Amino acid sequence: MFRTMKEIPSEAASGDDDGVIAVRRAMRILEAFGVDDAQLTLAELSRRTGYHRSTVLRLARTLALDDYLAQRADGSWRLARASGWLGACYQATFNVHDVVEPMLRELSTATGESATFYVREGHQRICVQRIEGPKSIRHHVRVGTALPLELGGPGRVILAFSGEPGEPYETIRRSGYMISLGERDPEVSSISAPVYGINWTLLGAVCVSGPISRLTEACLQAHKALVLDAANRLSRAMMGTRRPSAPPPGAAFLPAWK
Repeated sequence: MFRTMKEIPSEAASGDDDGVIAVRRAMRILEAFGVDDAQLTLAELSRRTGYHRSTVLRLARTLALDDYLAQRADGSWRLARASGWLGACYQATFNVHDVVEPMLRELSTATGESATFYVREGHQRICVQRIEGPKSIRHHVRVGTALPLELGGPGRVILAFSGEPGEPYETIRRSGYMISLGERDPEVSSISAPVYGINWTLLGAVCVSGPISRLTEACLQAHKALVLDAANRLSRAMMGTRRPSAPPPGAAFLPAWK
């Protein structure tokens, strides 16, 4: 669901020139579109951005001059050729590791534990990116390692948000994450959350893991907000938008879209 955005008084107060404010407002108009929006009315664009209709109309007409927007016969607006070209360029030059690695590093620094991103490959989960925690005693997994889906938090999360029926998958879907205490390895615990891409396609799972003697259930609960935020930001980066369309039924609730 889109949130109504207020005007940006801080920009005017900061002394930024009118041109900078106009550019940022124009970007907000483009960002108002989601992957399910073939077109949006002027009223809906006004609601999603929080700008007056006259402001939206002026900016939309300006964007249309260079084919970023186009107006339909019924008066509604749609993304046009130039917007599509930018999207194609982004997809062509996008490197998942450039996005995942720094976010895992932030997560590892914040929690003091190892952070990993897993993807599904057949009936296994593959470690595609990992940042080792700073502590000398830690859980070790090599990049490229294949592990079972049905054992351990990341695999269970991938199965849950791929639609696997029954428990524990129903509970994982309701929670939006999973804490695993010694399930795959009796000496390892973890907390995991799903990561999505364009059109809410499940990409994999991000997790924080470490020795169960240190990462108790209470400790993992304390890391929950950090893990969910990392999964949230990774999903935003993969989708290429700050405000994605509403998730389909069964997708994890990501509460911090901004």
